[in-house]
Amino acid sequence: MASPGSQSGDGTVGKALDVLDRVAAFGRPVRFSELLADAPFPKATLYRFVQTLTSQRMLTYDPERQTYAPGVRLVRLAHAAWAQSSLAPIARPHIDRLSAETGETVHLAQLDHGQVLYVDKRNAADPLSMFSQTGKVGPAYCTGVGKVMLAFLPEEELAPILGQQSFHAFTDGTLTSRTALRAELADIRANGYGFDREEHEPGIICIAMPILDGAGRVLGALSVTSSTARTNLAGLERLVPRLKDTARAIAADAAGWHFPQTVPARDDKGD
Repeated sequence: MASPGSQSGDGTVGKALDVLDRVAAFGRPVRFSELLADAPFPKATLYRFVQTLTSQRMLTYDPERQTYAPGVRLVRLAHAAWAQSSLAPIARPHIDRLSAETGETVHLAQLDHGQVLYVDKRNAADPLSMFSQTGKVGPAYCTGVGKVMLAFLPEEELAPILGQQSFHAFTDGTLTSRTALRAELADIRANGYGFDREEHEPGIICIAMPILDGAGRVLGALSVTSSTARTNLAGLERLVPRLKDTARAIAADAAGWHFPQTVPARDDKGD
């Protein structure tokens, strides 16, 4: 259960953050033995990190269950990051309106180390069960929001990010190579929008639109998501004008805002 953002050369701070990532990745309180089974650190080193993080309230410890979970200090920091470094507060009224108009689920996402970070979500009137949740990280290569953000990155940013993609086949529709993904990204650039054709979850489809600033820089993306039981891609495509207007409105409101940029690790692997 590797952490996506950790770097081997980041020293003690990087290793401590790696431990936090691993605890959070379980999605539930976790025992020390579970962490140890997957961690790249010796037992004594891992224990030292866990104890320090607990004393700093970055982790919390339940003595009855003998489990660790993300701590309240992280909640405070997460709230500050959401307010200061996320499109979510700016975009909220716009995605509220889009969800109300379409009756479908609307996602707002940004790129984080080559992955999709869902920064906000508005559920449909009749909600669907799906992977995406606010604060959750998902793959870029097989999600609508991920692909439209990748499509509008400059090549010097796109190439290393493609090297970070796992190309795991979640469904029969998942794109499983850089070559296939690059072809899809070219189509998205030509059209200005993209789809998730049941590529991440069976039965879940979406139409997605990038949010670009005046210079064409990727700020994020939004999508309208539904199911094959409720609609089809042609039905979603009819929402393009609404999505385009919403993306432009968010970009206009975000004109003075800058999301912190991250430099992806270089990867020269082929397909």
